[in-house]
Amino acid sequence: MSLPIAPKPAHRRFHQARWDEPVIFELSTPGERGVLVTSIEPGVRDAVGDVVAALPDGLARQAAPALPEMGQMRVLKHYLRLSQENLGADFNVDVGQGTCTMKYAPKVNERLIATPKLSAMHPLQDPADAQGALEIIWRTERMLAEISGMDEVSLHTQGGSAAIWANIAMIRAYHEANGDGEQRREVITTIFSHPSNAAAAKAAGYDVITLHPDADGYPDLAALKRALSPRTAAIMVTNPEDTGIYNPAIREWVDAAHAVGALASYDQANANGILGITRARDAGFDVCHFNVHKTFGTPHGSGGPGTGANAVSAALAPFLPGPRVVREGDRYEVREAGPQSIGAIGPFHGVVPNIVRAYAWMMALGAEGLRAVAETAVLNNNYLMKRILEIPGASAPYATGRRRIEQVRYSWQELFEETGITSEEIGIRASDFGMHYWTSHHPYVVPQPFTLEPTESYSKAELDEYADVLAEIAREARETPEVVRTAPHHQTVHHTHHDDLDDPERWAVTWRAYRRKYPQAVGA
Repeated sequence: MSLPIAPKPAHRRFHQARWDEPVIFELSTPGERGVLVTSIEPGVRDAVGDVVAALPDGLARQAAPALPEMGQMRVLKHYLRLSQENLGADFNVDVGQGTCTMKYAPKVNERLIATPKLSAMHPLQDPADAQGALEIIWRTERMLAEISGMDEVSLHTQGGSAAIWANIAMIRAYHEANGDGEQRREVITTIFSHPSNAAAAKAAGYDVITLHPDADGYPDLAALKRALSPRTAAIMVTNPEDTGIYNPAIREWVDAAHAVGALASYDQANANGILGITRARDAGFDVCHFNVHKTFGTPHGSGGPGTGANAVSAALAPFLPGPRVVREGDRYEVREAGPQSIGAIGPFHGVVPNIVRAYAWMMALGAEGLRAVAETAVLNNNYLMKRILEIPGASAPYATGRRRIEQVRYSWQELFEETGITSEEIGIRASDFGMHYWTSHHPYVVPQPFTLEPTESYSKAELDEYADVLAEIAREARETPEVVRTAPHHQTVHHTHHDDLDDPERWAVTWRAYRRKYPQAVGA
């Protein structure tokens, strides 16, 4: 007699490993060692002397640091267990971190940056001994110049927001050099452009004007023309916007800005769906930036290390941050920033390992491959949108019925009105299926939002699985809402009360703070 076999669900069965793993300090055993360091040879000791005694008083420790003492095998087990308690791009279908372009970062590129020829280099090394690294920086900048259509590129900045800051700093320097810096005190952006544009402009001292979509859900050209004036320093817009909507009138936006003497800055954080299809120069922009750590196949890094690329027209080239890598004949040199440059935004030449990763990614794909990346990303996104919009209670506000580029900002508002289940609760429940998603930038203009961006990395089967998970959670929201409200159930941790998150007095972000606040928990 054969036993009945339960039908396999559309989504895989998932349960997160739960090791109840202690903090590594709790695992420490006095005297245990991972490496036994050999004693200093007498001849070396006599020649070097007492190094510690030679340190200035302000640099010498009064006592040895309280580091964990553990053998190698226990260290390995500790970190492997922690890795099993995580979700990430190399583990799950990570299409839910919308606007962040979470894609596959080729592992062979990790071998490239691990070579001592790169990892053991120093940024102050003589350029004569760093020709390979300088050549890769220079060649990557030239490729990005071709991709953007711009004249000059700098890879100096170390993340997307830093690159946006460099854009507004160059815009300010340009207007000041022309004598109208005091007059031009306004920057115009859109509500669905990346918030770092408004933030950078505000931090630079500008008044920010934020435009909302027109009645059809597109960036409002008429509203832009009303807002433009001789006080406008620049428009700073993301295109496609963080809704995935591409502005079909983008050239008219740029021309309108130029008509009043303003500059046009293009945030290309969402460039993954337009590579090889359209360029910043084609729309007349003066300056743009890329998030190299997103679009060009390097690890996202959860806030770092990133890499920003600033691309400019010839008119803005003197203002690029520096130092710059330049080619002189068959040699590469490091040239300090010129007199009009905005100077250094970060140290040295940017995040060189990420630049090498991006260079390898682009060289492996070539021009045709980059366009295929964009075409596949757009195909994946519109297929996933079709699947999501088949789920009762899900919608895609703005530009109703129109396609998107590489992402969509969806809404669960209809499901919320029917069941009371929020987008945040659905996102937490998704972790029980080995998935996750991100809601939205603030402010929540789209009610009960969630933003998906499948990139080119995911197969149709994976996109189907992701859509099936959301369909299952929507069904639960109607039939067993408490299952969703009390999630997660299959995770390392369970439901967290917001009282804990909202009270800084309960936080302990370091081991020392934890021991001080909760001595009973650690036996201190």
